[in-house]
Amino acid sequence: MTQSAASPAGLDLNLLVALDVLLEEESVQGAARRLHLSEPAMSRTLGRIRRALGDPVLVRAGRRMVPTPHALAVRAEVSAVVERARALFAPGRDADLRTVSRTFTIVGSDTIAGTHAAVLFARAAAEAPGIRIRFLGEAHVDLPYLRQGTADLEVGAIDTTAPEVRVEQLHEDRMLGVVRSGHPLLAGELTPERYAAAAGHLNVSRRGRLHGPVDAALAELGLERRVVGTVGTFPASLFVLRDSDLIGLITSWGVPLATALGLTTFEVPLPLPPIPIGLAWHPRHDADPAHAWLRNCVRELMTGASGAAAGAGPQPFI
Repeated sequence: MTQSAASPAGLDLNLLVALDVLLEEESVQGAARRLHLSEPAMSRTLGRIRRALGDPVLVRAGRRMVPTPHALAVRAEVSAVVERARALFAPGRDADLRTVSRTFTIVGSDTIAGTHAAVLFARAAAEAPGIRIRFLGEAHVDLPYLRQGTADLEVGAIDTTAPEVRVEQLHEDRMLGVVRSGHPLLAGELTPERYAAAAGHLNVSRRGRLHGPVDAALAELGLERRVVGTVGTFPASLFVLRDSDLIGLITSWGVPLATALGLTTFEVPLPLPPIPIGLAWHPRHDADPAHAWLRNCVRELMTGASGAAAGAGPQPFI
């Protein structure tokens, strides 16, 4: 790293850049590679950071390193300071993205990665080859991913209540039924009664819930379905449905995944509420050209999913 200014306490402010990369990589080796340093030099830098903060920052957990609670607490602020510094010295919003070296983290349903990751990786390779993209699945509890800096962008059904988070609604999706090809439920008219009386239903819930909007809609008609279990993600549910007679659900933009496994989707004979799909990010990224590029790419993929999935099944309605 180049020599940089020091704070009144004598702290090399360039250590913030190293700390930001270390917390992102969670690896001395990975951070050294990113900063074009040797591993011994990166280890010495980590030692300086530890002495300055009075905290280990990264600790060994098995074969990997994990951030300490204090490191997690300051990660977002460190990232924000580094990004503001980059923006201050950047030549402008029209900076060449081909020269940017960053790692972005997107959090959302696994269906997002399953349906859009390949196209997004290809676009990054063509337009911003120095940008890497990580997809994280949603946790079973709500976490402040964006505020903490754990994720740079949230995609899907945004339910955050944090007042500072930017939310952009893209369109409304809907739920479809999905079963294996040749399932008995597909023969004849599908009524709420037949749907509810089917042998067994599989629910999808990252929180492990066995009931949802389908059950509420059935209850309005005095009906009840038999839910035999739940899995955490839609892609996981598709493999269960492929090898059983269970009845599942999937969002309409996840239809290509079901089709690829030979499954059949159908209209659920119930008035189900629409699912608002959008993007969310922390305002510290507002003026970041690289983050704006990421938002635009994901926005185009999500709103263009209906065209990409044409012929694969029902499309999202806007």
